[in-house]
Amino acid sequence: MSFADKVLTCRDCGNDFVFTAGEQEFYASKGFINEPTRCPSCRQARKTAMANGNGAAPSRPGVRLDRRPA
Repeated sequence: MSFADKVLTCRDCGNDFVFTAGEQEFYASKGFINEPTRCPSCRQARKTAMANGNGAAPSRPGVRLDRRPA
């Protein structure tokens, strides 16, 4: 399969980012089906927030991601 760079729009900040051919190849090798929806800086911010126990993504306040009963 041939891959080419794609310009995507981040769902959190709205900025465009490049989903490179190399990243696409990596995603395919891992069996990932979906393209990333967040730019690298927003992905890192989300990972940091989750690691610090903040639970919900910064851009989606009030959304529970921890699956505990309400």
